[in-house]
Amino acid sequence: MSRIQARQDAQVVRAALPLLILTMVEARESYGYELVERLSDEGLEVTTGLIYPVLTRLERDGLVTTRMAPSPDGPPRKYFAISSAGRDARDYASGQWRVVSDVIDNIRFMEGLNHE
Repeated sequence: MSRIQARQDAQVVRAALPLLILTMVEARESYGYELVERLSDEGLEVTTGLIYPVLTRLERDGLVTTRMAPSPDGPPRKYFAISSAGRDARDYASGQWRVVSDVIDNIRFMEGLNHE
């Protein structure tokens, strides 16, 4: 993979991360590192350095709620759950993602590039 491809991959991940996080914390309340592990289980390698700034922004914007809970392995953990505003934002972002995906599919089809 070239540096350009790696940079493009990182940009796609950064763009998708708020939508991914909102979707995951709607399905199940989670703490930051758990989100990293869940994404990794799905084949998407992200770091805490990418996750935590997005979580901070989502919390600041009122899209997630938080609570502190004891951890069996050290300091208390901050758990994140989606808020009602977060559901609205997730629905909007999901719709936007579908629009972009549909445009890509349409262009590939019209250009005869749909070899899947």
